Amino acid sequence: MSEFVVSARKYRPSTFNTVVGQKAITSTLKNAIKNNHLAQAFLFCGPRGVGKTTCARILAKTINCFNITENTEACDQCESCVSFNENASFNIHELDAASNNSVDDIRNLVDQVRFAPQVGKYSIYIIDEVHMLSTAAFNAFLKTLEEPPKHAIFILATTERHKIIPTILSRCQIFDFKRIQIEDMVEHLLYVAKSENIEAEHDALHIIAQKADGAMRDALSMFDQIVSFAGNKLTYKAVIENLNILDYDYYFKISAASLDSNIPEALVIFNEILDNGFDGHNFINGLGSHFRNLLVCKDISTIQLLEVGQNIKDKYMDQSQRYSMETLLRAINITNRCDINYKTSKNQRLQVELALMQICSLTGSPQQGEPEKKNLINSPGTVSATAKPTEITPTVASTIEKSEPFAVETPVTIEPAQQIYTKRIISGTTSINAASAPKQEQKITEAESETVIAERKAAQKNFSQEELEVAWTKSVQQLQQQNKLSSFAHTALTKSNPVLKENFLIELEIDNEAAEKALDVEKLDFLELLRKELLNTEIQLKTKINFVVDIKKLYTQREKFMHMAEKNPSINKLRQQLDLEID
Repeated sequence: MSEFVVSARKYRPSTFNTVVGQKAITSTLKNAIKNNHLAQAFLFCGPRGVGKTTCARILAKTINCFNITENTEACDQCESCVSFNENASFNIHELDAASNNSVDDIRNLVDQVRFAPQVGKYSIYIIDEVHMLSTAAFNAFLKTLEEPPKHAIFILATTERHKIIPTILSRCQIFDFKRIQIEDMVEHLLYVAKSENIEAEHDALHIIAQKADGAMRDALSMFDQIVSFAGNKLTYKAVIENLNILDYDYYFKISAASLDSNIPEALVIFNEILDNGFDGHNFINGLGSHFRNLLVCKDISTIQLLEVGQNIKDKYMDQSQRYSMETLLRAINITNRCDINYKTSKNQRLQVELALMQICSLTGSPQQGEPEKKNLINSPGTVSATAKPTEITPTVASTIEKSEPFAVETPVTIEPAQQIYTKRIISGTTSINAASAPKQEQKITEAESETVIAERKAAQKNFSQEELEVAWTKSVQQLQQQNKLSSFAHTALTKSNPVLKENFLIELEIDNEAAEKALDVEKLDFLELLRKELLNTEIQLKTKINFVVDIKKLYTQREKFMHMAEKNPSINKLRQQLDLEID
């Protein structure tokens, strides 16, 4: 029976080119070796398992190699490389500062530095977890680190750079190692799986990479663990079962229930999740991330932010099309509030169930509720007849009433050649005549686009300052009754009166940044109520922090006289003429 070696050690990189996810650092080190610009002290800092100690060993091996390749890599054949590979090199010294952190340990190291290497050019000292050194040990190390012998090179590695004293930092060339990207980790795991003759699903490796949180060593440890559990076939199901991860399918089922406004189904799914041993807090955090992923799928430019496997990405793309942007924002806001209130709640299960009921009560898709504004005006190839009378001009409303093709609640799909014609119908600039539609121009000018925007604003109901204040008070009271308003936000909304500006902009003065941040979280719900009360969808809210300037009080007779003299210089002239003194 052969001795088992864990993957993190067996597949540890031995050259710069095999280091995963740190190309910028490895390229810099290779160029330094090639151009003979090596510093005498390096500091490698970054999270755990990203390759700090590995790069330190590769650097130490390469600079002592007698036959460095054209690609600036160690040859693995010379005397120095062979002794390094056999852990028998006398030129490379490793010190674990976690267990050797006293002044005496550093003094012993300083004494060794004076001796020249037996083989090769340099003596390399790798000090791992250097932040564990005591303050006295750091101070004992300072002089040697600043002026080491020509043959000595120090490589320090740490996960906590902030614990190292500034005088040490200033003497080192610092390299910040980043967390390894998910795709790089998946690619390396695929290489390991093929080397071990293990059949692995891409989605399964993706889950391992996500769980590892940027640490390659953690990913390889989990890989070994799941191989022990599942054998030579690594499946998505085996991974989520072994690592106790909540399956994406649960989140897709919850969001599907919210689209159908099916509260009972959502509660039953949540009960099943609890029965499987998952924590409600982790679930609500995962649900918030799920709705965030649906949101980033709404735009092509943000799809790259979705770090999941291809099969799951396709599911996100499909389900995101059934949601409106506003619904997803509200769902994220609800999960965020639940996350904040979860720990302080006495009935935590009810807290999550309440959030699920609120999410299921939202309008899931544009077909189930009001259409999005962009669908009404700018959506290519589709016209919806469910628009409110306030969203179109009276001329257009009367024209649509006389036309048979526009059935209530039914989207009308038209040919591409008629798209421009449809936009003109909605903007009120063209009468309905389907036969003449293909003869219209295929391009709308910039002036016509501005006309559409202007007419849409003109269609909104105007309101006065008095009407605004009444609707404002009513909306605040309604939100407070529904327990959707925090004390910070309530104070910010009621302490000062809103001021109506141009283009339906409302300005509100608040006292401090804390109240402004609290109001930003709950602004969407409040604006929705206010727009309904005033029958105007163009209303926008702008907050302004009112900085109160302290008025200096006057106490002495001199202060009072000087204040009066600043306002009226004649008083000071009179005092001089009468030769008076100020007490």
